[in-house]
Amino acid sequence: MSAIEGRNAVFEALRAGMPVRSIMIAEGTQPDRTLDEIARLAAEVGVPVVRVPKRELDAKSERGSHQGVIADAAPYKYASLDDVLARAEGKERSLIIALDHITDPGNFGAIVRTAEVVGADGVLVANARAAAVTPAAYKASAGALAHVALAQEANIVRSLVRCKEAGYWIAGASEHAKQNVWQAPLEGRIVLVMGSEGEGLARLTRETCDFLVSLPQVGKVGSLNVAQATTAIAYEWLRRAAPEA
Repeated sequence: MSAIEGRNAVFEALRAGMPVRSIMIAEGTQPDRTLDEIARLAAEVGVPVVRVPKRELDAKSERGSHQGVIADAAPYKYASLDDVLARAEGKERSLIIALDHITDPGNFGAIVRTAEVVGADGVLVANARAAAVTPAAYKASAGALAHVALAQEANIVRSLVRCKEAGYWIAGASEHAKQNVWQAPLEGRIVLVMGSEGEGLARLTRETCDFLVSLPQVGKVGSLNVAQATTAIAYEWLRRAAPEA
């Protein structure tokens, strides 16, 4: 990743101490609170801020939604599964979200955002045939990629087995599950495995799971997309730990 697009994403990258080399802001952009904070944080850490014609940002933008600001950053540094497991060592409650070859950067970024919001200890992704950290993913995460331990591993199934050895139960999301989120044992140390947008969980991944879980549905339209479903299930994990009112 060499570019971070969008005001919130650039702000969060600076706030998290990511290695930003420079920041470009479109000429004529009206100042606002977030841009002011970007300028302030950049000045604190010595990152140059330059004004450039909007067409330069348009040419660099992956999706054309840069909101008038793009940061040039060093390549993203992935964690390892060992790093994620170390963060959770000794905890009675821990959530890891594993993505079984999810390819859409928007879904990927939104899932990382959910992981950060619910307090997951990390996100596990494959290093091939899967979405990577790109400007589009970073923007969709609203900066959460700066705060979440993202482990990139060669073999998801082997990684799930290692998580089992570390005391996790593996819960796979599937519309064919016999139990829904209200019934499933989502307490404690859980790896939530989400399948790809088109195929769902791969066979070997599904067979490695300790149990499958679905979301109840009463409407007539199709099921939620993978990012929305991840949010719903992750919040059920979080709710189980909340003290009763």
